[in-house]
Amino acid sequence: MRRWICSLAEQRYRFMIGLIGVIVAAAIVTLSPTVVFDHTTWIIADPVRVVLVTTGLAIVRPLLAWPTTFLAVLIGYGIGLSGLPLALGLITFTSIPPYLLGRQYDRATDHSKVGAEFIERTGDTRSVVATRLIPAPSDVVSVGAGIAGVSLIPFILGTIIGELPWAIAGVLAGASAETLTTLSLRTLIQPQLIAAGSIIAVILIGPPVWAWIRERRWELNY
Repeated sequence: MRRWICSLAEQRYRFMIGLIGVIVAAAIVTLSPTVVFDHTTWIIADPVRVVLVTTGLAIVRPLLAWPTTFLAVLIGYGIGLSGLPLALGLITFTSIPPYLLGRQYDRATDHSKVGAEFIERTGDTRSVVATRLIPAPSDVVSVGAGIAGVSLIPFILGTIIGELPWAIAGVLAGASAETLTTLSLRTLIQPQLIAAGSIIAVILIGPPVWAWIRERRWELNY
């Protein structure tokens, strides 16, 4: 009898996990920033409402896999350039859950060992700054930092510095837009900004990474 009850409880637990997964997947497919853009008139009518809505979106954003710069665009549209600190703070805050997820990864694997060795060479903060400057998906960078074993404080500091250019670009795009559409996010992908961020990233981590590669080659040869 006890085994049957335990088995039933386990089946219910698996069912609930599966149901939550289906709900999250459906939300990712059906929801998009366009849903929020359709209600911007109501949101920007009150600055307090802008703060509350964007904070709520920052909490659920990792589940929806929305770009972090979406928050900066919305804040820029509703508050203006003065909303930059809020935008940068929320971008940093919403990057922490994926990072914590990466921290749960098994660090005994080859991938985590290579990542940890890379972080040891380049430094926690510098590696996060460099990867943030490159136009890679924010959540991928956050999870990767967690897997590599980056400490929380350097992760937060590196995220603040590395995401600053993208936060500025997002706030400027929102503040200068007459209406918000998905095109407001696409305008952030400027070749000049991407090139500048990539160059700075290479300057930051290029020398230690090159030295690391040379050492690994030497170890393999000898």
